[in-house]
Amino acid sequence: MSAAKGEGSARLQGKTAIVTGGGAGIGRAISILFAREKARVAVADIDLGAAQATAAEIAQIGGCALALQADVRTASDVQRMVRETVAAFGRLDILVNNAGVGTDGDVVQLPEEEWRRILDVNLTGVFLCCKYAIPQMKRSGGGSIVNIASIAARVGGSVSCVYPASKAGVVALSRNTALKFAAEGIRVNCVCPGHVDTALTYTLKDPRVREALISRYPAGRLGTAEEIAAAVLFLASDEASFITGSELIVDGGYTAQ
Repeated sequence: MSAAKGEGSARLQGKTAIVTGGGAGIGRAISILFAREKARVAVADIDLGAAQATAAEIAQIGGCALALQADVRTASDVQRMVRETVAAFGRLDILVNNAGVGTDGDVVQLPEEEWRRILDVNLTGVFLCCKYAIPQMKRSGGGSIVNIASIAARVGGSVSCVYPASKAGVVALSRNTALKFAAEGIRVNCVCPGHVDTALTYTLKDPRVREALISRYPAGRLGTAEEIAAAVLFLASDEASFITGSELIVDGGYTAQ
């Protein structure tokens, strides 16, 4: 854990956040942006080294971060993640369920074990994190949960059967949880990104695939991790205090066509 003065406008001053999958890509961008906005950030990742690298970046900009290893598929890991965050920072105000994985394959091609693996990370992981974070948010007087879904929850896609199914489940779970806990001051929303240009988007390594994909976006480009992080920051902050049960689509116009 490290702490010092840093940059940012302090939109999350005094708040503690957990970001799952915070070691790389969108999760890393969210963690760093939150720290710039003065949140204390628990950077959780199945890869502890990746979480530590993000926490080190946060320290370099004068932020406050804690690196944690956690497999969101495992209840004991999630419980420990929440417990260690509260032990370090005294409270929990924000949860960003960002950890996710993908794979290719239609319902005939996809092995059953891959179906279960993707659902376990993308959907069960969100369930477990909410399950164990919400009681701590109640103790803090409320909170904000932002779940990273996908435009695949709306458009289905043609490559994977399980990824859209898992993300549609995230959207439905978010709505239900938002309704259940709104009266207790806990907001639950989704950000639904389009394709984001990160090192983890393996399909973009083929230039032909990349150009074909970009051609489908009215904005003429793919999104960046920082743009998704900005949307998450808005929903996590008090500026979105009357927003719950919603989906914020960040896709350069893809789903508007």
